[in-house]
Amino acid sequence: MPPDDPPLPGSPADWLRYARSDLALARATPPPGVLTEVLCFHAQQAAEKALKAVLVHHGRAVPRTHNLTTLLERLPETLTLPPGLDAAKTLTVYAVIARYPADIEPVSAQEYQEALRLAEIVVYWAERVCASS
Repeated sequence: MPPDDPPLPGSPADWLRYARSDLALARATPPPGVLTEVLCFHAQQAAEKALKAVLVHHGRAVPRTHNLTTLLERLPETLTLPPGLDAAKTLTVYAVIARYPADIEPVSAQEYQEALRLAEIVVYWAERVCASS
């Protein structure tokens, strides 16, 4: 496939393309008025889509869930998970935080940096997994 051709819809490469897009949004210097919670939402989305890429890569069904614990539990047991990957399940809270602002305290800059770090671990790991075999 030439590099300019988009990946097949629903393929691991397609899921990773969306994961990278969300990661780029999570990393971006936001314009005034953008909430840290929204950046964390994109970090969670990047991790979620990256995990779904790995599931598709291994022929597993992709559940319609935002729960990263559920997605991590569905990964093949034969995969070696890097340190820190399991901690990414803490990002699940950000899947809904931006939708229900009354339900949570504002996210600190330190919490945002941790969310971004975890999302990067998941995305980079998923890229390596999907590039192999």
